[in-house]
Amino acid sequence: MAAPRPTPARKVLGRLSLPERNFVAEALRTETVGGVLLLIAAVAALIWANVPALHDSYESVSHFHLGPAALGLHLSIAHWAADGLLAVFFFVAGIELKRELVAGDLRDPKAAALPVVAALCGMAVPALVYTLTNLTGGGSLQGWAVPTATDIAFALAVLAVIGTSLPSALRAFLLTLAVVDDLFAILIIAIFFTARIDFVALAGAVIGLAVFWLLLRRGVRGWYVYVPLALVIWALMYNSGVHATIAGVAMGLMLRCTTREDEKHSPGEHVEHLVRPLSAGLAVPLFALFSAGVAISGGALGDVFTKPETLGVVLGLVVGKAVGIFGGTWLTARFTRASLSDDLAWADVFAVASLAGIGFTVSLLIGELAFDGDQVLTDEVKAAVLVGSLIAALCATVLLKLRNARYRRMYEDEERDEDLDGIPDIYEQDDPAYHLRMAGLHDRKAAEHRRIAAEKAAEQRRGPAEVAGGAGEDNDGPA
Repeated sequence: MAAPRPTPARKVLGRLSLPERNFVAEALRTETVGGVLLLIAAVAALIWANVPALHDSYESVSHFHLGPAALGLHLSIAHWAADGLLAVFFFVAGIELKRELVAGDLRDPKAAALPVVAALCGMAVPALVYTLTNLTGGGSLQGWAVPTATDIAFALAVLAVIGTSLPSALRAFLLTLAVVDDLFAILIIAIFFTARIDFVALAGAVIGLAVFWLLLRRGVRGWYVYVPLALVIWALMYNSGVHATIAGVAMGLMLRCTTREDEKHSPGEHVEHLVRPLSAGLAVPLFALFSAGVAISGGALGDVFTKPETLGVVLGLVVGKAVGIFGGTWLTARFTRASLSDDLAWADVFAVASLAGIGFTVSLLIGELAFDGDQVLTDEVKAAVLVGSLIAALCATVLLKLRNARYRRMYEDEERDEDLDGIPDIYEQDDPAYHLRMAGLHDRKAAEHRRIAAEKAAEQRRGPAEVAGGAGEDNDGPA
C-alpha cells in the first residue's frame, strides 16, 4: 500500500489568486489617489489653521451650522464631515469586508485568520501601550482607543511614493488588515463612545435597515430607492446616539458580493466601484480638512512628548502597531504550522506593520469622541496623531527601501506577460495552452534570428569578394 502523500505546508502571504490580485490592484489605484488627496487636505488644514491671517476663517467655517434643526440635524460643518461623510467611507469598508469574506481569499477560514488576528493584536497592543504610558504618567485613560486604527488611504499614499514595487501579497495584506481594523474600530466607537441611546430612533434605524435588506433580497434596483432610504437610516442612527457611521457599515455588509450566472460583477462590486471614488476622493479628504486643522507650535510639539496622553498616542502608533501586527502574524503562522512565503522575509512583515502605524482618519475621529468637551486636549491628541503617523511613515520608508531591490524583482515576475494575453505568466504555469503559445512564440523568434543570421553571413561573404575583384570608385581607370 502506497504511503499517503504529505500535505504541503501552507504559506503565509503567498501569491494571490488572479481574481483577488486584479481586485486589489483596482482598489489600490483608487485608494492611492484618495490618499494623495487626503495628504493635500491635511496639509491645507494645517496651513489654514496655523496662518494667523487665516485662522479665524478656518474656525468660522468649521463651526458654521446648517441642516434642519427639527430633525436634530442642525450640525456644524466639521460635525457633518465626521458623522456624515465618514459614513460613506465606512459603507465602502463594509462592502470590502463582505466581499473578502464571501468571494475573496478570506472565505477560507485559515486564510481569514491571519489578517483578523493581526488586526486584533494591532489594536490590543497600542491600547495596552497607551494605557501603561498613562498609568505610569498619571494621565487620562479615555484615549486608549485613539492609536488602535490604521488609515488605509494615507498608508497607501505613502506606498505610492516609496513602495511602487511592493509585491501584491503585501499590499493585499495591508489593505485587508486596514479594512478589518476599521470594522473593529467602528465597533469600539459603538460600544465605548455611545453616551446615550434613544431607543425609539434606534428602533427606527433597525426597521430601516430591515427594509433595506428586504429590497436587496427582492432584487429591487434604482439609486432613487436606496439613497433616500440610506439617508433616513443614517439620520435615525445619528439621533439614536449610536455613532452614525455604524449605519454605513451595516448597509455595506448587507450587499450581495457573490456573482450569479448572468452577472459579470456582483451588486456589491458594482456599488463599490461607483462609491469608492466618492469616498476616497471627496468624503475622507473633506473630513481631514476639518479635523486636521490643529494649532501647532514649537511648544505644542514639545508637549506631544511630555504629556502622558499624547505620548501614549505616539508610542501606540509607532511601537504598538508594529509590535502588535508583527506579533499577531508570527503567532498565527506559528500555531497554524504555516510558513512565510519563500519570496518574503519576516523583515517585510515588520515593515508593513510599521506602515500600519499611520492612524489618521479614524484616530482623529476617536480622539474627538474620547476627549469631547476638552478642546485643548483634543487638539493636543490630534497633534499627537499627526506626529505619530509621520514617525511611523518615516520608519516604514527606511525599512521598505532596504528591501526595494528585492521587491522590484518580485514585482517584475508578477507583471511579466510574454505571450501578451493579458494574464501574467506566473499564473499560467500549469496551463498547457500557455506553454504551447510560448513554444510557438519562441519558434517564431528563433526563425527570425536564423533569417537575420543567414543575411549577415551572406553579407560577410560578399564583402571581401567585392573588394578583392574590383577597383574603388576613385580609381576606375585601368591598372
